[in-house]
Amino acid sequence: MTTVLITGASAGLGAAFARGFAAKGCDLVLVARDKDRLDAVAAGLVREYGTASEVLPADLLDPADCAAVVERLADPVRPVDILVNNAGFGLPAPFPYSPVEDEERMLDLLVKVPLRLTHAVLPGLRARRRGAVLNVSSVAGLLPTGTYGAAKAWITAFSESLRVDMAPYGVRVLAVVPGFTRTEFQERAGMDVSALRDAVWLEPEAVVARALKDLALRRPVSITGRRYRAYALAARHLPRTFVAARMARKRRPPQGT
Repeated sequence: MTTVLITGASAGLGAAFARGFAAKGCDLVLVARDKDRLDAVAAGLVREYGTASEVLPADLLDPADCAAVVERLADPVRPVDILVNNAGFGLPAPFPYSPVEDEERMLDLLVKVPLRLTHAVLPGLRARRRGAVLNVSSVAGLLPTGTYGAAKAWITAFSESLRVDMAPYGVRVLAVVPGFTRTEFQERAGMDVSALRDAVWLEPEAVVARALKDLALRRPVSITGRRYRAYALAARHLPRTFVAARMARKRRPPQGT
């Protein structure tokens, strides 16, 4: 039986990944801060799929909680076969208009935590010569889009590099690169997305279905939708100076600064 540990599993893409893997008959370890919401997700998975779910409440920015997740990933008696690094948050204002403490917390959760959790799970995957790591990135990492985009650019590059290093051991690594997805992410970040057209939005289930298909095909990067695949292609070929100038015009400081 395959066991999958998912961070940020209480809602959004994390909960969608839980449903996607549960539909395949996997056992789950669900990680997030809110125990009540995790319990609700786990109960729903039992009702719909009959899948066992271990609930592991943890604030990954708390050293003790993060250490508990690291310990679970490294447990040889209860091995984790697939790690989904999904937890994250964004900030409403461009750098340096957010408090530096918030910037540091975001960077820790988007970069340091996935690095540490991946480091914990890999020895077991390598020894068993199977398994996978899925790192949820963003199309924001394809272009100069502030510190959030910079962190996501790192996670994509990290995933692609790790994929090469782990290939001889049969361990798959996938960077999941979604565009705007209908989750709580924007609301929790305080972002105004009212001007975005319906056509740009993705459903979490579509992102997960594409990711699981790309994982099975051993692709390095998963991008959902023709619009965003075209966006990624353009990002690779447009002059960086032109792109940076356009993105800078879109990022305005908060009023009153």
